[in-house]
Amino acid sequence: MKNLTRANTGLTEKLPIKVIQYGEGNFLRAFVDYIIDKLNKEADFNAGVAVIQPLPGGMVSMLNDQDGLYNLFLRGIKNGEETEEIHTISCVQEGLNPYTDYDKYLALATGEELEFLISNTTEAGISFDENDTLAGTPHKSFPAKVTALLYKRFNHFEGASDMGLTIIPCELINHNADTLKKIILQYADLWDLEPAFKTWVEEDNSFHNTLVDRIVPGYPKDDIDAYQSQLAYKDNLIVSAETFLLWVIEGDARLKLKIPFDKIDENVLVVEDMQPYRTRKVRILNGAHTTMVPFSLLYGNETVKETVDDAFTGKFVRDAVFKEINPTLDLSEEELQEFADAVFDRFRNPFIKHLLSSIALNTVSKFKVRVLPSLLAFEKEYNRLPENLTFALACLIRFYKGTYKGRALPIKDDAAVVAFFNEAWQTEDYAKVAQKVLSNVGFWDQDLTAISGLEQKVTTALALIEEHGVEEAYKKYAV
Repeated sequence: MKNLTRANTGLTEKLPIKVIQYGEGNFLRAFVDYIIDKLNKEADFNAGVAVIQPLPGGMVSMLNDQDGLYNLFLRGIKNGEETEEIHTISCVQEGLNPYTDYDKYLALATGEELEFLISNTTEAGISFDENDTLAGTPHKSFPAKVTALLYKRFNHFEGASDMGLTIIPCELINHNADTLKKIILQYADLWDLEPAFKTWVEEDNSFHNTLVDRIVPGYPKDDIDAYQSQLAYKDNLIVSAETFLLWVIEGDARLKLKIPFDKIDENVLVVEDMQPYRTRKVRILNGAHTTMVPFSLLYGNETVKETVDDAFTGKFVRDAVFKEINPTLDLSEEELQEFADAVFDRFRNPFIKHLLSSIALNTVSKFKVRVLPSLLAFEKEYNRLPENLTFALACLIRFYKGTYKGRALPIKDDAAVVAFFNEAWQTEDYAKVAQKVLSNVGFWDQDLTAISGLEQKVTTALALIEEHGVEEAYKKYAV
C-alpha cells in the first residue's frame, strides 16, 4: 500500500497560508481543520494552514511526512441512526517546529495573506511565564510565542491597521481569548515594547472567545487494521471522532464576512455572548455526566451508553435533564430540547466506550459547578427540590464511602476530600453523614443544610439506598 502523500493522491493544489494553528493534536485536526477543509471545498475559503508544534515533543514531522494529509473518521448517531463518514483533510500545508527552526516560524508573520491565529494548547497553555524574554527563543509559553509573532508582524508592516489578525483560541477555559489578550499585553509590558504595538494589538487585532465541543478519541490503535483497510493509502495519522460538533464563537458581522460559516452545514454559531451556550453545555452535557456517575456506578453500570440504554437509569438521567435542568436555563425551549436530544445521541454512540470510572475524577467539585446550580435554581423557581438531582446528590455521598455491596468504587479525588468522607462515614447514622457533608462550605461554597428539606431528603435517600439498592430506593424515595 502506498503512503498517504500529495504526489500519490493527486492532492497537489497549494493553498495560501491564511491560518497559523498552534497545536497539531487530534482535537484540532478533527475539529478546526475539518471545518477549514469544508470551507475550502464548499465555500471557496481558499485557506491553507501552517501548524505550529507548541511543545518540544510533538508530531509535525509525522504531519510533514504525509504532506499535511490525514484521514478523519466520523462515527456516531444522527437522528437515531448510526452513521460513518471518512474525510481526507488537505488544508494543512506545512508543519513547523519553532524549537528547531524558530526563524522559519517567525517568518510566517510577514505573510500578506495571513489572517487568522487558532490554537488549542490545553487549558494550561494560556499562561504567563515571567522568564520568557523577547530574545530568548524559542519561548516556553504559547502566549509568548504569539506576542513575538505579532510584534514581528507589527514591525514588518509598520503598524498597518489592516494587517492585524483574527485570533480564535479553542482552549477549554472560559474567556479564553480575553485571557490570551491580557497575557500578550503583559508580555508587551515585560519586554518594554513600544506603546504603539500595544495599541495595534488592542485596536487592529480581534480576539474571539470560544466554546468547542466534540469527542475525539483520536488514533484508533486498538482497531487500526479495520480503519486502515477502508483506505487506499497508508495513513499514520488517522484520527477518529464523533459526528457531533459545536463551535460557538463570540463575534459580529465582520467575523461572519471573514469566515463564511453560513455556507457550510455545520453547527458553528457566531454570537454576541457565548455564556448562555457555555452554561447550556456545562449544565446539560457535563451536568448529565456528573449526575449519572455515582448513581449509575452504584446501580451496577460501567459505561455511559449502558446508563442511557437501561430502562431505569436511562429514564432517570433523561428526567433529570429534561424536567429539572432544562427548565432552569435561559435559552429557548426549542434550543434546549435540540441540544439535549443531541447529547443523548452522543451518549448512545456505539463507537465510543465511555467508562463511568473515567469520568469519576473530582466528582465533588464537578457536582458543585455542573449540577448544584441547577438543583438550587430549580428549588428557587418552583419552591421544591428536584427529585432526581437531589437523589443524585445522595448517591454521590454514598459513592464516596468507597465500597458498595462488596464492590470497590472508583474514587478519584484529592486526598483531603477522600479523607473527609472516610471520617464522615465512620458512623452509620445517615442523618449525621448528611449533615456533615452538606454543611461543608469548602465543598459547596455554602452551607447546603440551609436549603429547606434538602438534609432530610438526602438522609432518607441514603437509608433507602443502603436497605433496598438504588432502583428500589429511588422508587420508594420518589413516591
